[in-house]
Amino acid sequence: MKTGFDPQKYIDEQSKYILERVNNYDKLYLEFGGKLIGDKHAKRVLPGFDEDAKIKLLQKLKDQAEIIICVYAGDIERNKIRGDFGITYDMEVLRLLDDLRSYGLEVNSVVITRYNKQPATTVFINKLERRNIKVYTHSSIPGYPADVDTIVSENGYGINPYIATTKPIVVVTAPGPNSGKLATCLNQLYHEYKSGHSAGYSKFETFPVWNVPLKHPLNIAYEAATVDLKDVNMIDNFHFERYHQVTINYNRDLEMFPVIKRIIEKITHKESVYQSPTDMGVNRVGFGIIDDSVITEASKQEIIRRYFATVCDFKKGLLDEESVTRMKVIMEEVGLKQDDRGCVLPAREYAAKLKEKNADNEMVSVIAFEFENGKVITGKGSATMDCCSAALLNAIKYLAGISDDIFLLSPLILNTIRDLKERDLHSKITCLNANEILIALSISAVTNPTAQLAYDKLSELSGVQAHCTAILNRNDEQILRKLGLDVTCDAVYPSENLYYV
Repeated sequence: MKTGFDPQKYIDEQSKYILERVNNYDKLYLEFGGKLIGDKHAKRVLPGFDEDAKIKLLQKLKDQAEIIICVYAGDIERNKIRGDFGITYDMEVLRLLDDLRSYGLEVNSVVITRYNKQPATTVFINKLERRNIKVYTHSSIPGYPADVDTIVSENGYGINPYIATTKPIVVVTAPGPNSGKLATCLNQLYHEYKSGHSAGYSKFETFPVWNVPLKHPLNIAYEAATVDLKDVNMIDNFHFERYHQVTINYNRDLEMFPVIKRIIEKITHKESVYQSPTDMGVNRVGFGIIDDSVITEASKQEIIRRYFATVCDFKKGLLDEESVTRMKVIMEEVGLKQDDRGCVLPAREYAAKLKEKNADNEMVSVIAFEFENGKVITGKGSATMDCCSAALLNAIKYLAGISDDIFLLSPLILNTIRDLKERDLHSKITCLNANEILIALSISAVTNPTAQLAYDKLSELSGVQAHCTAILNRNDEQILRKLGLDVTCDAVYPSENLYYV
C-alpha cells in the first residue's frame, strides 16, 4: 500500500503541542473529537495513519492523564448505532471502558448528559454502577448555549455535579458526536474556578485539517463523513481577522466560537487566550502528510464510499433525503462517479449476467473484491451460501494459489450445517453466512492442509475493497469490516422479505 502520511511525526507533534497547553494550567480539559480508538476514517483518507494513534499518544501521557466518557441520554433512548461496529452507543461505552483499561489508561467516570430520568438510560446507569463504574448525570441547562449569564451561574453549570479528578490532563471523549463533551469540559471549568483552581480547555482535533485547502478532497471527505450532521467546512474568519492567515474549520465550531469565548471569559474573569476556533484546537495532522497525491486519491475513494453508505442508510430509513442530496452535490463537486470505485462495475456486470441467465429473471446478489494489484474476485449468492461467504472462500483460494476446482469445505459439512439450521434451529434462512463459513473453515483447517493454507490467508484480506449489488446483512458486513475490508453496497434489498433478509 502506498503511504502518504508519517504517523510518528504526527504523534511527536501532537504530544508536544498538548504538553505546551498543559504547562499553562493546573489542569487541562482536553475534548477529543472523532474516535479515540480505531479511527478508520483517518486511516482510509491518510494512508499510513495509525488508526490507534490517539490511544497510543495517551499511553505516552498516561501518568498525567485520566479519561471521562460522555454519552447523551437521548442517544441511549433511541438506540443510536455506531456504524462502523454496528453497536448501540451504550454498548460502545462498555466497549470503550474495556479497551481503555486494556491500554492501562485510567477511566475516571461516565457522564450521562442531558439526563431527565429516561427509562432506558436509568437502566444503563444501574448497569454501570453495579459494575463499580462511577456515573455522573448532567441536566439540560435552560437557555443553553445562548443565555451565557444563566449558563455560568448556580442555576446553570452550578446545578450539575463537579467530577473530582486528580491528574493534570483530563481527556473527555464519547461514543460519537453531539454527546456533550464540550458542555462537560466547560462545566468542569466553572467548578474549578469556583474552587480557585486554574484550568484550561482545548480540543484535540483531526478533521477538518486547518492547514489544508478548503476544497482539498481530504477536507471534503470529512464533510461526506458528517453529512448527517450537516457539517460544512469554512474558512475561519476569526483567525483570518486576527492573524491574516487562511485556516479551515467547520460551521458548528465557527457558529459556537463567540459563545464559547464569552462563557470561558465569564468563568475565568479574564480575556480568553483563544481568538479563533483554530486557536482552540490541537491539530497537527497536516504536518504528517508526506505525499499529497496519495492523500488526494485516498480521500476521493472515501467520498465514494460515503456516498454508498448514505444512500443505503436512506433506504434503511436512517437518514433523510436532504442528506442524500447533499452527498450527491459533494460527488459532483469533486467530479466523482459511482463506478470510479474499481469494484463497483465488476459486481454489477456479473449480477446483470446472472439475472439474464435466471429463468425467473430474479436478481442474484453479487459481491466483488478488488485487490491492490487490480485483481477482482467475485462471489454470488446460492442456496448453499450467501455471496459474501462465496467471495471470501474464492478470495483466500486466490491468495493461496488453490485451484477453483478444489473444495475447501466438504459439501457434506455444508449440507449438515444447513440441515441443522433448517430442521433443528427452524431458521428461515438456510444458506450459510460469512460467520458460519469461517467457523466451518477453521474447523476443517485442523485436518485439511489445503483448508489450513487458505485459512492462513485471511489476514491478507485487510485493505481489500469490496462492493455488493445488494445491502448486506449486518452479520456479513461486520465480518468483512473485522477482516479489514472496505465494503460498500448498492441501495437495493436482496429480496422482498422485510425481516428474513
